[in-house]
Amino acid sequence: MILLQSFTEQHVPKIEARLTELIQTIEAPAILKEAMDYSLAAGGKRIRPLFLIAVLEMLEVEHPEAITLGSAIEMIHTYSLIHDDLPSMDNDDYRRGQLTNHKVFGEALAILAGDGLLTFSFGVLSRLKDVPAEQKIELIQLLSESAGAEGMVGGQVLDMESESKTVSVEELELIHVNKTGALLSFSIEAGAIIASANQQTRTVLKDFGYHIGLAFQIQDDILDIEGTSATLGKTAGKDVASEKNTYPALLTLDGAKNKKEWHYNKAIESLRQISSEPGLLDELAAYIIKRNK
Repeated sequence: MILLQSFTEQHVPKIEARLTELIQTIEAPAILKEAMDYSLAAGGKRIRPLFLIAVLEMLEVEHPEAITLGSAIEMIHTYSLIHDDLPSMDNDDYRRGQLTNHKVFGEALAILAGDGLLTFSFGVLSRLKDVPAEQKIELIQLLSESAGAEGMVGGQVLDMESESKTVSVEELELIHVNKTGALLSFSIEAGAIIASANQQTRTVLKDFGYHIGLAFQIQDDILDIEGTSATLGKTAGKDVASEKNTYPALLTLDGAKNKKEWHYNKAIESLRQISSEPGLLDELAAYIIKRNK
């Protein structure tokens, strides 16, 4: 993990600085910008931008807009967390160790802050420099699918509808492929798009994204049981308390861990089709399944 630590220390500060810069360019009411920046500045793993940059490094492409594109993805991820924490959704008081957006700014402004981040991110994509028009259009189209009704939003609805019934493992997988995996997969595929990778490479990376996205969610489910609120920065045990459909609930804790390892191994198998030598993407994948928050 030495390579990953160096990579993270190099790029995370750039991502966070760029997020701040982008928010400062918005001409909007000060309180709205403050609410948007509050959740962006709360930190986080910045996993999605890091995956994008790691893909570029694997493909040996240095792209001047990588940080900006990754920051736009992080805005969408942050918007989803703001809305997910609302009383009408998961009703969480803490996120990343601090009060959730609606606890600080009220529900109405929290909703609007999330809306602001979502819509502004597409503007950021449209203004990317050194990205051909056809790639911009593809990025915007793919992101709208990944973050919208065909992806993350649709997955959230499926998750809500499943709360009153027991679902199969296949149905749970469909929920999480959309709710959690779609935006993570987009981050990986976006790196391939701006690197002008060939279709075969993109297909392999899409398969990698599918499996590592599911491994990510399964680890989240496991941490809800094994983690603590202090470590997670949010309320632990909520899935169990609300009797949500999770991998441990359907497969037992050991079964969920086995399923996570299976998806992790499938993800690594995909990478070996591109590169015979382990690299940053391998270390990011390993981090996904070993993280404690």
